[in-house]
Amino acid sequence: MTFIMTAVASDSRMLIQQAIGKVSNLPTLPEITTRIIDLVHDPRSTAAQLHHLVSNDPALASRILKTANSAFYGIPGQIGSMERAIVMLGLNAVKNIAVAASIGELFRGATLCKGFNARDLWKHCIAVGVGARELAKQVNAPIAGEAFLAGLIHDIGILVWLQAKPAEFSKVCEQAKDSAGEFTQIEWQILGADHQMVGMAIAEQWRFPRPCQLAAGYHHQPTALAEEHRLLPTLVYVADTISCQAGHGFNLTALHQQLQQGEIERFGITPTLIKQVTQAMPELITTAEGLL
Repeated sequence: MTFIMTAVASDSRMLIQQAIGKVSNLPTLPEITTRIIDLVHDPRSTAAQLHHLVSNDPALASRILKTANSAFYGIPGQIGSMERAIVMLGLNAVKNIAVAASIGELFRGATLCKGFNARDLWKHCIAVGVGARELAKQVNAPIAGEAFLAGLIHDIGILVWLQAKPAEFSKVCEQAKDSAGEFTQIEWQILGADHQMVGMAIAEQWRFPRPCQLAAGYHHQPTALAEEHRLLPTLVYVADTISCQAGHGFNLTALHQQLQQGEIERFGITPTLIKQVTQAMPELITTAEGLL
């Protein structure tokens, strides 16, 4: 049994690398975004270094200032300089804005299946990002910014499927419409792997923080991780479920997903909180869409 499972895992990894290798139209992150990610996660980095880097991209600098002055971060008063924006937002928030600006450009043009296109997938990712962020804030987890980023990138693996195996992925979606089965199981049957595995590989290749890689790789099954790694994937798992079942954008991946209430309540995520966040999400999504 161990040999068989190892062989299956090896075959899946090979399939994923082949799929990623076939992708010609999915660019890497812009160099400045990659440099921002590296700088923010270097413990020796400073706000001055980030300011110097961002100042080389006027469009990004404008986006950061716009976000800093929005209701999204709830900072009172007008912020007119990049230095103040970085200080008020923090290095991680600036990094998240840069990543959001970059990956939003990737969600264009493609059709997932009848009734859904790549922009629907982007709306879903925004919904999961703001939902995970709100959940983190409500349970007093000090990772609201990271939860937003993890939500934005959680389905990045689907973009690879759209480029590498569009016909097969369309079959997955069509079958998911007519079935109450788990989306990831249908992916395994038709594609030989699921978007979580592909997404984790891309997140690693693009040097996203390790917790975000795990959220991409386990947002449908956070309990498969060791307990110390579960919080962020669990926030995304709950936000993903809420978003799909409320119909925010592309909603097939977790449409029939049943939350494991006992597991999520360990992190303070109660039915009352889920209802509260579900009701707040339309306004949160509208605000985020205006920025992203």
